[in-house]
This record gives sequence, structure tokens and C-alpha cells, in this order.
Amino acid sequence: MRGRPVEGRGGARRRRDLTALRWVLHVDLDQFIAAVEVLRRPELRGLPVVVGGDGDPTKRGVVSTASYEARACGVHSGVPLRTAAKRCPDAVFLPVDKPAYDAASAEVMATLRTFDAVVQVLGWDEAFLGVDTDDPEALAREVQERVRTATRLECSVGIGQNTLQAKLATGFGKPAGVFRITHDSWFDLLGDRPTDVLWGIGAKTARKLTEAGFSTVRELAAADPAVLAARFGPTTGPWLGQLARGQGSTRVDGEPYIPRGRSREVTFQENLTDAEEVRRQVVLLADRVAADVAADARPAVRVVLKVRYAPFLTRTHGSRVDPPSAAAADIERAALAALDLFTEDRPVRLLGLRAELTPPAAPAERGRVARTGGATTPR
Repeated sequence: MRGRPVEGRGGARRRRDLTALRWVLHVDLDQFIAAVEVLRRPELRGLPVVVGGDGDPTKRGVVSTASYEARACGVHSGVPLRTAAKRCPDAVFLPVDKPAYDAASAEVMATLRTFDAVVQVLGWDEAFLGVDTDDPEALAREVQERVRTATRLECSVGIGQNTLQAKLATGFGKPAGVFRITHDSWFDLLGDRPTDVLWGIGAKTARKLTEAGFSTVRELAAADPAVLAARFGPTTGPWLGQLARGQGSTRVDGEPYIPRGRSREVTFQENLTDAEEVRRQVVLLADRVAADVAADARPAVRVVLKVRYAPFLTRTHGSRVDPPSAAAADIERAALAALDLFTEDRPVRLLGLRAELTPPAAPAERGRVARTGGATTPR
């Protein structure tokens, strides 16, 4: 590995310290969930594989991931399972197996931590590495080799001078490739592309940018920050311009990921048309979320209820948990208060509930709670 040298190992290493540069690597596992399933069922290699719900494409549910063979048929994450079956009738449909993906992800992240790098886990299948090296491509290929040897999974690695560049570079490298984007190559690669190619800009924001006269990355990059601030807000507007210029964070945070909330949702195979049944299902959902909150040992401060009406209209409303609490009764009360804010009288196909949690205590505060015998249990 050509990573950051260890101090105190001679003059040559110290001289290399002066030439090594700081890079960000973005490691993204290729078709992660589908790849885990293929490892368990080698006979599926090369076939269109779709993972989602309980694996029954005749039921309501969405695709969690699809193999590249299924993607060639137009099947992608978030597509309804029934639509996936129509687009790719020969696909093999499998149920979601979260424990298997948790285990595979943990093995990958443990492998990444064997490098002399700061590792920031972004999710099941991706992470940033902050490294000092004069040959980031060689290091990226070594990352791929170690992951492949340890897990038999393939990954793509993007290289950048910041997290934004590294994240976007990965897309150019897929599948199983290595690609680098820098300030010098930014506009050659991305300047004429639509703004939603940028990490952080979705379809809705891209439409608003187009309406404002900024259809491409280059046009957005050249925009007057004052004009962007007036149109999109004093914080968001200038930030959009920075994204378009390829300016992102150079810091990779190695602190463990702590979720901001806990959520659950349920899709009903038959639409709910009775208001009392909807209310009963909200209570059941609140009890499940409350159990997750209690296990996290951080009280909820707010709940957000999502209702998806037939055929596919989604609305959300929130309600505070006051005072903050992890008790099922308090979360249930807030969830029902949120439900009362909905005015549509339409069949319901999905309910989702998210509890927003209090931020984790700082290390000093955790120590204070422990010393004073407070009721809060530190993580």
C-alpha cells in the first residue's frame, strides 16, 4: 500500500511526507445487495436478479436493488416490484435479507479500516477514505484487491480532491473501475451536464434551476452568488454555486455514524379505506418505532407521519414529542396528533413513521452524566 508513511522510520519516509498529497477516495460496492445474493446462490450469476419486499412481484413493494442485467431492462431501486416484473419478466425475484447485508457490509468496512486512512462510513455499501499518497490510483486498486480477497465483492473507487469530486468520480469508474476527478478536469467532465448530475441536487431542485436559467453545471458555476441567494436562499443559493464549481469538503470524518432518527413503514397489500383502521395501524407503527427509540437510549423530540394515498400521492405531517420521550404512549400520542393534521379522504396504501431523536451527548457531557448517576444511559 502506498498510503501515509509512519513517522520516525528514516529520512526517505520523511522526505516522502513532503511530496504526498491529501486525497479523498470514495469506495462504492457494485450492485451490493444483488452481489451478496449471487455469492449465496452462484447459479444466479449472469441472470437478472431483483431484490425487494418479500420477493413476490405480485405484491406491493419496491425494488431495493437490481443486478446490472436487470438494470439493462429498466429495473432500478425504487421501482415498484410489479413494474419490475413487467419490464423484466425473466428476472429472479428475492426477498430482502437485512442481516446478510449487515454482515457483508461490516466485513467490507473492517477491510477498509486495515488501510492507513480515515474511514467515513456512508451506508451499507459505500465509504470515504481520507489518505495521504502520491499515487491514489495505485492505492485505489489495492483497496479493490483487499475487498475482493476478503469478501469476494467488487467495488468501484472514485478519487477526488474533496468528497464531492470523489463521489462523482465513482460513477465514471463503474463497474469495478477506478476514476479520478480534480479541479483541473472538473468542467471538461461535468461542465455541459445537467445540474442534477451533482451530488446534492435532485430532480426538483434541477427543475427550479432550469426555470432560473441554469440548465448545466457550467451555467450554474458562472451564476452570480447574489442572484442564487435571492432565488434559493442566502445559504442554499451560494452552496449550489459551490457544488457546480466542484468545491466540496476535504474533511473525512472517522467518527462512528449515529442516526438522527428511527423510522418504520408498512405497505398494505389492500388499500385502507376505513379511518379507524388507519388509526389502528398508526398506533401499531408507533409502538414499533418506540421500541427502536428505546433501544437507542435517546428520547424522541418529534415524529413525522407519512401517508401515501392511492394511487401514489404522498403527504407528511409532524408533531412534537413534548417533553422528549422514548415512551410508547408519548410517541403514539404525537403520531396520532400528526394523523389528525391530514385532511384527504382517500384510500391509504402506505404508512411511515419517523422519530427524530435528541442529538447524542458530547463526550464531556456523557462523562458528566455517568459521574452524577443521571438516568441517561450513554451509548
